[in-house]
Amino acid sequence: MPKRIKQSQTFGARLWRLPLFVLMIGVASAAMLVPAVYGGVVRELETARAFLYSGLLGLIIFGLIALAHAGRDSRHGTLGPLLSLLSAFVFLPLMLAVPFYEGVGTTTFLHAYIEMVSAITTTGATLFDDPERLNGTLHLWRALVGWMGGLLMWIAASAILAPLNLGGFEVTARAEPGRRETVGPGMTVPEARVRIASVGSVLLPIYVGLTLTLWLLLVVGGDRSLVALCHAMSVMATSGISPVGGLEQDGSGIAGEAVMLLFMLFALSRLTFSTDTVTSDTGGLGRDPEFRIGVGLMVIVPVVLFLRHFIGAFDVSAQNSVEDAAYALWGSAFTVLSFLTTTGFASGSWGAAQAWSGLETPGLLLMGLALIGGGVATTAGGVKLLRVFALYQNGLREMERLVHPSSVGGGGRFGQRLQKDGAFIAWIFFMLFALTLALVTIALTATGVSFDTALVMTVAGLSTTGPLLEFAGDSPILLIEMNNTAKCIFAAAMVLGRLETLAIIALFTQDLWRG
Repeated sequence: MPKRIKQSQTFGARLWRLPLFVLMIGVASAAMLVPAVYGGVVRELETARAFLYSGLLGLIIFGLIALAHAGRDSRHGTLGPLLSLLSAFVFLPLMLAVPFYEGVGTTTFLHAYIEMVSAITTTGATLFDDPERLNGTLHLWRALVGWMGGLLMWIAASAILAPLNLGGFEVTARAEPGRRETVGPGMTVPEARVRIASVGSVLLPIYVGLTLTLWLLLVVGGDRSLVALCHAMSVMATSGISPVGGLEQDGSGIAGEAVMLLFMLFALSRLTFSTDTVTSDTGGLGRDPEFRIGVGLMVIVPVVLFLRHFIGAFDVSAQNSVEDAAYALWGSAFTVLSFLTTTGFASGSWGAAQAWSGLETPGLLLMGLALIGGGVATTAGGVKLLRVFALYQNGLREMERLVHPSSVGGGGRFGQRLQKDGAFIAWIFFMLFALTLALVTIALTATGVSFDTALVMTVAGLSTTGPLLEFAGDSPILLIEMNNTAKCIFAAAMVLGRLETLAIIALFTQDLWRG
């Protein structure tokens, strides 16, 4: 018996020495068996076979690669894990798209690939605007891929991005893992694997537990099981993927939206579910600047919208019932938090706010919220609340110096979260983000897309908020009607938005490749 245990441990150790991207292939192949089983249960046999055969083929390929790499160590240096993360968003969707392409049967492989890129980057944009075109098995796969993409970012934030000072950690204080006390090239590949295993063992049960809890609450609220599961996975991953085209078609109503709103708070700050990237003396959520700013926006913006709608309703002599006002306020509050966390679900009462006042709420506001984004090291996209806070703190300090030029700033009660030049680094990121936004917009317009449409597509891709395509413009933007070049540019924008420009630039740093 001890000999068997030793052999098992040796096999597990050898398996763990495989390149991280190869391990992702194995996990993705095993995940294909989930929709295969579901498709068999609901008798969507043709689609189920596509996932079953693709999953088995993927596992066979994974086994062959594992045998070929047996006993070999990675040669990609310090940035090997970061390269694997980039590969997960660029190359892994090629494999994920195979069963989806076979299951749909009436689309091109390019469309299936872009759909999977959108899902794994938690963008949630879709080329299939009619939900009826896809069966339940395919909808489950889209939501599952998005859910795995969210889990990947949860783990990678602490295990990969933090030691490299990326993903928002470049503005944090030295006491956090995102700021190394020593000046070095970062972690070696073995250290990264140990950290990934450690972080994953802690976060995976939390992620799964929260998803299952939300699923059960939505089912109790009246949603069908599949719809509730897809919405639960999409909320936790901030992917905004829905098998029924949005929350207006679900059965849980406002009660379900209230539960979703509570779980969206996890995307405002990593402190809501973990302390692995924050020092223990931060004071909790009450003193966390990201959570405070997020909650403040969730309260202030809906109130401003509500007053605007109230004035509009008064001007058009609308019937100012308390019930209509309550629906309008709730619709604004839920939708604001949803787009701030880059989830992109619009409340079923979102249209009530416009109907109540007779005014249209500008999509520019939703684009601004999505660009701000959620917390650092969460599943949310955008430029991140911590960077916004760094610039806000710097602005306050500069105004203070206008009054007291010789004063010495202490950083305030939240200063411990930021390093000395955090605002400068945050400003550099904003400039890179603005430059990327301009370049992607120009590239889209060069393919024949109108400027306003190109701008919405760029913001949706870089902020990983796909539902902006439906709500930000005067009319919904249909990706299926774009040319292939524009679709590929949009796919690249989604990868850039998920991994961020700084991480892409880091991949070209020669000194780190030698580490």
